[in-house]
Amino acid sequence: MHRQTLAALSRGLAERRHSSVELTRHFLDRIAAHDPGLNSFITVTTESALTSAAEADKRRSAGEAGPLLGLPLAHKDIFCTTGVRTSCGSRMLDNFVSPYESAVTARLAAAGMVMLGKTNMDEFAMGSSNETSFYGPVKNPWDTTRVPGGSSGGSAAAVAARLAPAATGTDTGGSIRQPAALCNLTGIKPTYGRVSRWGMIAYASSLDQGGPMAQTAEDCALLLSAMSGHDPRDSTSLAEPVPDYTATLGDGLQGLRIGLPKQFFGAGLDAGTERCVREAIAVLEKLGARVIDVDLPNLDLSVPAYYVIAPAEASSNLSRYDGVRFGHRCANPQDLTDLYERSRSEGFGAEVKRRILVGTYALSAGYYDAYYLKAQQVRRLIRDDFVRAFRDVDVIAGPVSPTTAFRLGEKTSDPLAMYLADIYTLAVNLAGVPGMSVPCGFDGGLPVGLQLIGNYFSEGKLLNVAHRYQQETGWHTRIPEAYA
Repeated sequence: MHRQTLAALSRGLAERRHSSVELTRHFLDRIAAHDPGLNSFITVTTESALTSAAEADKRRSAGEAGPLLGLPLAHKDIFCTTGVRTSCGSRMLDNFVSPYESAVTARLAAAGMVMLGKTNMDEFAMGSSNETSFYGPVKNPWDTTRVPGGSSGGSAAAVAARLAPAATGTDTGGSIRQPAALCNLTGIKPTYGRVSRWGMIAYASSLDQGGPMAQTAEDCALLLSAMSGHDPRDSTSLAEPVPDYTATLGDGLQGLRIGLPKQFFGAGLDAGTERCVREAIAVLEKLGARVIDVDLPNLDLSVPAYYVIAPAEASSNLSRYDGVRFGHRCANPQDLTDLYERSRSEGFGAEVKRRILVGTYALSAGYYDAYYLKAQQVRRLIRDDFVRAFRDVDVIAGPVSPTTAFRLGEKTSDPLAMYLADIYTLAVNLAGVPGMSVPCGFDGGLPVGLQLIGNYFSEGKLLNVAHRYQQETGWHTRIPEAYA
């Protein structure tokens, strides 16, 4: 059963070839057998999962037939879940049990999905390798000496090893797309505001966006249709109608205009990764697409702009963790200042502290105009580059990551090298446009992802392109041998 896609498992439930309880037990057994070697889960919710699965079976027996009813999935441990620990990969929230449910998890639960557990992640979503977690690094199922990508690395590893058929993730600067690429999955970051951030623990509020990770574009379309929609509790949630993303998956690609930015294919891109990406684009051309060169002149500024804006917002968002109301509290504080200082220094890891310090500096008196304001101006230039490009093309294509998965520990002592791993993904978040990763080949036995970027609210177009590509290729069907 674990080799089947989410869509295939849904058909099996509808045809009574298996029950939700059988599916859930199968994946729980795989988690127990394989996760000790991967560390992809922080919390496994065995009892509640089986209870939810039994309830889903009752609903189907009573005549309900939703496409997601009874299907299991995992949630990134950044989404609040009532009565279940929500740690955000940090010692600061190691003892935090959420009293309320996030919009994303609530909507998927209402659709009848069964939560298997909460997946490991970089602490407070700050990282590109899933090595900053308080609970230890996650390992890539394709090579356990390598990283799965981050910050949604636990979700990516769990789905890649088929410990779950799908998982949720969040993407602030590439944290769905990059781990999806490094683990041979399909993952999509929708337009900013398409998916509610209510109950999603904030890293950088103007950049964070939730989305699905699964085996195929069809699976992601099913999940995104359920996850999306306006939420009055989230002031950044958009009141745009949500289409049925599965309805347009079969549309033809004849006449599709694909933009290739020269900035995506310059120095720094690994030759094997470029070969896989260009071969994928050639497949799309055979399906009727036309390639057009486009220019994103400010793309190279996305790294410095992002690493001013995101830490600045993080320093504000993380100020709430002070040891007073919830989360980690130091032992025997001498006074209020000691409580604040020791609770935060003990509760936060090195990378989180680094970004808080950078963000606080950028927002401080005398530096705000020089750094934060200037970064916001650059952000507008990056957005304008995309707006101009989408006047001439329908989709922009390129690599997700400059290389395949790097080795554990390889970049932990060099933060700048780690930050540059996101060079092709950051601009998408700064502009707020949708982007996704699609498996497009292997280099040295490691997966490579094709990045597809669309105009605002064009998630359906991206999923359509990815689906038609996956009908022509079989990269997305490959499973790491040890977990097949």
